[in-house]
Amino acid sequence: MERWIDAAPGVRLWAEERGPADGPVVLLVMGAQASGLVWPDALMDALAVRHRVIRYDHRDTGRSTWAFDERPYPLTALADDAVAVLDGFGAERAHVVGMSLGGMIAQLLIADRPERLLSTTLFGTRALSTVPYTRPDGVRIPLEELPGAAPELLEMWARPVVDQGLEAELDRRVEHWRALGGGGLPFDAAAARELERRIVAHTGHYRPATAHSRADASGLDRTGALARTEVPTLVVVAPAEPLFPPPYAHHLVQAVRGARSAEIPGLGHALPPAVLAPLAALVLEHIAGVPDPAQASGRPIAR
Repeated sequence: MERWIDAAPGVRLWAEERGPADGPVVLLVMGAQASGLVWPDALMDALAVRHRVIRYDHRDTGRSTWAFDERPYPLTALADDAVAVLDGFGAERAHVVGMSLGGMIAQLLIADRPERLLSTTLFGTRALSTVPYTRPDGVRIPLEELPGAAPELLEMWARPVVDQGLEAELDRRVEHWRALGGGGLPFDAAAARELERRIVAHTGHYRPATAHSRADASGLDRTGALARTEVPTLVVVAPAEPLFPPPYAHHLVQAVRGARSAEIPGLGHALPPAVLAPLAALVLEHIAGVPDPAQASGRPIAR
């Protein structure tokens, strides 16, 4: 079922839910510049057997409002949008699954709105913490010395994007997904192209989304709150991750109090079919271990 959420003055968000209306809520929060359709239908369906699963388009992606140039906002506003989505569905609390920027948004919720969370699952992201990374041998590493993004990605991002028509834009996006995959699993170019063609049809145009890369990224540090949190957190380690290599996931486990980790072989910064079953299994196992998950049943918020 599709729904429109009024998240802020002049900002409407597209959202979709699947699963039983009285099931525990699972909110899927996607990364920067990405429509909620990047969350695969197969993952949605696997989680929706017993859960009420919600995905949505961030502002300036998909069918949601594109108005950054007229009304710029900080990245922290995207966490407010996630809360607005929960409100729009009458969900008091939720299990939040965040990928990439979505993982940072989930950390903002851990720190600032823990009463809206039952658990978080984070992957393809970095910690909103200044605590140094401690290697397995005990050596502490300043965060600025952690490995950077793959050179192939940096080179792609440095190229100017020129409108040469839909098919050329699809070519560009497919190659971007190839690079994000990290090479740990075979890459299906045809499937990536079909996904992006669906997103273009869903969005209504093929203009690249750029707002999140231009938004104010200050004010994200949540070192103290993450170190004190009681929100159960699972960090999924992606060994082929080209944007935030594995030390970032291990650092995230160190930065978030009580966090634990699990690895999916071959996982990079994308969601090909081979990783969906193990990812769903990890999320469901994590959710099942949270005390009283019935509190996320989506009952109306007391006002």
